Amino acid sequence: MEADFARQLLLQITESVRRYVESLQEVGVAGLPRAATRSEGEMEKQKNREIGKSRRGELSSTPRFPDSPIPRVSSSPSPPTAPSVVAPQAGDLFLSPTMQTVQTLEELRAEIGDCRRCKLCQGRTNIVFGVGNPRAELVFVGEGPGRDEDLKGEPFVGRAGQLLTEIITKGMKMRREDVYIANVVKCRPPENRNPEPDEIAACEPFLVKQLDLIKPRIIVALGTFAAQTLLKTKTPISRLRGVWHTYQGIKLMPTLHPAYLLRNPNDKRLVWQDIQAVLREMGRL
Repeated sequence: MEADFARQLLLQITESVRRYVESLQEVGVAGLPRAATRSEGEMEKQKNREIGKSRRGELSSTPRFPDSPIPRVSSSPSPPTAPSVVAPQAGDLFLSPTMQTVQTLEELRAEIGDCRRCKLCQGRTNIVFGVGNPRAELVFVGEGPGRDEDLKGEPFVGRAGQLLTEIITKGMKMRREDVYIANVVKCRPPENRNPEPDEIAACEPFLVKQLDLIKPRIIVALGTFAAQTLLKTKTPISRLRGVWHTYQGIKLMPTLHPAYLLRNPNDKRLVWQDIQAVLREMGRL
């Protein structure tokens, strides 16, 4: 069982790194810059000094770099620099000793700290970690926090959150505090845009650890990004929803995001079908 989990975890980390590299390529970054070492810089300065002295006749002996051409100043404009990217630290999160010793959600939240692992940190008000029963049988995973969630520091408290609460309390006859609610990314994307691949790659290991610590029986993935991230697929949510899938041995039901239902209320019946399947699996229907 541990070997299977380690294999799945390695695949997830590999996929996260792949997606991050693709995101760099999309913005035109062809490689990572390498700063010159101290010795290289000193050698270049010494070379230029020797050449200068040779030209002024200040050297009584042959210059140390007789075959080196005198550098020319190019009149052509410098090539544009690649846009700055805040590099996520997703690849080594589970390899660090501190992450391996995390045993509770409180310890995991402390490990995240004042996170600066991706560019979403630049515009957030609060990190939206998660809320609910740390031993919940059922976990809801959404996309990312919106304005209300960013201000309060709690997931699903805006209009979409109110609809999710109604699904839990009125539809499922459960209390919100009996389940656990989290998001793929923990900081609000600007103007509620979709999270980008590098942002997901930076934050996904924390979601993986949350689910590992909670060990739920069932996960409900709310919307495209939650379902595609957990299932490692690009299949549209319209084809994923309503069908049972498996994540790390846990049954997973993708369904439509509550924010989508606010714009398309006629599709609430589809979500109700998915929720009924979840209730049957839990023995509550």
